[in-house]
Amino acid sequence: MSNVETVDVVIAGMGPVGMMAGLMLSRKGHSVLIADKKPKPYTLPRAVAHDGEIARVLQNAGLVPDEMPEAIEPYDDMYIWVNADDEMLLEVDWTGIDQSGWNNEYFYNQPNLEKYIDANMRANKSLEAVRGSSVRFVAQDSDGVDVELVDELSGQKRQVRAKYLLGADGANSEIRQSVGLSWKDLGFFYDWLVVDVIPGPTAKITHLAKQIADPARPTTVVPAGPNRRRWEFMLLEGESTEEITKPENIWKLLERFDLDPSNAEIERGVVYRFKSGWAEDWQKGRVFLLGDAAHTTPPFAGQGLCAGVRDAVNLSWKLDLVLDGKAREGILNTYSNERLQHAEGFIYFAMELGKIICITDPEEAAARDAAMKAELASGRKPEPPPAPRLGEGLHIGDEGGHLSWQGKVTTAEHAAPIRFDDIFGAGALILANSSLASEVSDAEITQLKNAGIAVVTFGENSKPLIDSFGDIEDTYAHWFKNEGLQAAFIRPDFYIYGVAKDSAGVKELVTSFVRKAELV
Repeated sequence: MSNVETVDVVIAGMGPVGMMAGLMLSRKGHSVLIADKKPKPYTLPRAVAHDGEIARVLQNAGLVPDEMPEAIEPYDDMYIWVNADDEMLLEVDWTGIDQSGWNNEYFYNQPNLEKYIDANMRANKSLEAVRGSSVRFVAQDSDGVDVELVDELSGQKRQVRAKYLLGADGANSEIRQSVGLSWKDLGFFYDWLVVDVIPGPTAKITHLAKQIADPARPTTVVPAGPNRRRWEFMLLEGESTEEITKPENIWKLLERFDLDPSNAEIERGVVYRFKSGWAEDWQKGRVFLLGDAAHTTPPFAGQGLCAGVRDAVNLSWKLDLVLDGKAREGILNTYSNERLQHAEGFIYFAMELGKIICITDPEEAAARDAAMKAELASGRKPEPPPAPRLGEGLHIGDEGGHLSWQGKVTTAEHAAPIRFDDIFGAGALILANSSLASEVSDAEITQLKNAGIAVVTFGENSKPLIDSFGDIEDTYAHWFKNEGLQAAFIRPDFYIYGVAKDSAGVKELVTSFVRKAELV
C-alpha cells in the first residue's frame, strides 16, 4: 500500500464548478487533487451569464468581478422581448444592485473566467491539478474513497485514497454512473444553434439582452462577455446540425442583424440540445455530485452555471467544517436535498420560459403576443424571477433557506464604504442592536468563530468579542424592518439559517445551529 497517495478531496472535472470547489477547499488549507481527462482547457465560450449571487461567491473566493475586465462585464439595462415585427412584448428591469450587493446580471467569457479561477486555484500549495487524466471510482468504505487517476495517453495509473470524491465531470458524468446514482430526465428538449461573435468596430449591434419571439425562428441575442456577442437560433423541423453549422448558413442567419465577414468574426457555431433533468440523489456515501453531473437546465433563465457554483459553495463550507474536525459528518447529509430542491425551482422556471419562447405555430404565437402586449400596456410590472428556497436541511423557520443581503458598511478600521463580506467574510450572525448581544455567551461566540462564522452587530456594543459595523446605506436596517427581524443568522453560503424576532429567540438561534450543524 506504500504507493497509494492520500488526499482530503479528489475532484473529477476541471470545468468552472469543479475548479470553484477546488479553489474554495484549498483556500481553507485542505489537500485537493483535481483532474480532467481533457489535456487542455476548452478555449471556446459556453455559458455567458451569472447573477449577483454568483458575483458574491466570486468576491469571497478572491475573484472580484470588477477586477476581471477581460472576463466579466456588468449588465445594467433592460432585458426585452420583441415579436417578429420588433414590437415590444416584455421589459424586465435588470438595472441596479441586487440583494447580494452586486449588479443583478453579468455577462462573461467563460474561457477567460476559467483562466482566473485556474490561476487562483493553482496558487494554493495544498492543491494539485492534473490534465489529461481521468478519475475512476474504485470503491469506498466508511473511512474513505479509493480512486484511480488514469493518464489518457500512456494509460499509467495513480492509486489515490481520498476522504471524499466530488464528481463535477459533466452531464455524462462517469462518477455518477460508476456509483449508481440514477437520473431523472424531464423529457423537455429543443435543439438550438449557438453562435458566438466578435463584432468589429463598424458593426451596429444593440447592447441590450433581447429575446426575439419570432415563430419563423425563435432567436436570442445577448452579450457574451467583453467585446463579444451571442446569438442563439432555434432549429426548425427538418434542419440538420451538419447543414446549419456551415459558415455560409450561419452568416445567412446573421444577415438580419447586418453582420457579415467584413464587420464581424464568428468565434464558434455549434448546436446544443437544451434539456432538463437531474440526479435523484447527489450523494452516495463519501461521493458527491455537483454541476452538470447533478442537474441540467435549458439556458432560458441563465441559471446553468449559477446552479453549479451554488453546489460548490454549499458543499465546500460543510466539507471544510468536517475536514477540520469542527463538525460531524452528518452535516454533509443536508447537501443533496438542499441543493436539489433549489435547482428544481430554476429548472422548472427555465422550462416555462422555453415553452413561451419556442412557439413556432403562427396562430399560437399571435395569441401569445396579444396577451403579452396587453399585459405590457396595463403598466403592471412583470413578476420577478424565482428566488427558490433551499430544500429541507440546515435552516429553520419560514425565513430560513432564503438568500441574505449584503450592503456596504464602515468600521473603525474602514472609514470608506466597503462591502460587508470584504471585512467580515462569508457567514455571520448579525445582531440588529447591541442589547441583543447579551443573549449570546462568550463560549458560543468563540465556538461560532472557530467554525468560521463572524458575530457582528449594528453600531457599538458592550461585548469585546463581537464586532460592529456602520450600516451606511441602511441595507440591513431596511431588511430587518421590512421582515420584522431583530437578528439573522447567515450561513457561509449566504443563505439564512434562521432569524429571531425578539431577544428570546437569539439564544435558541445559536444553540439550534450548533445542534443541527453537529458542531463539535
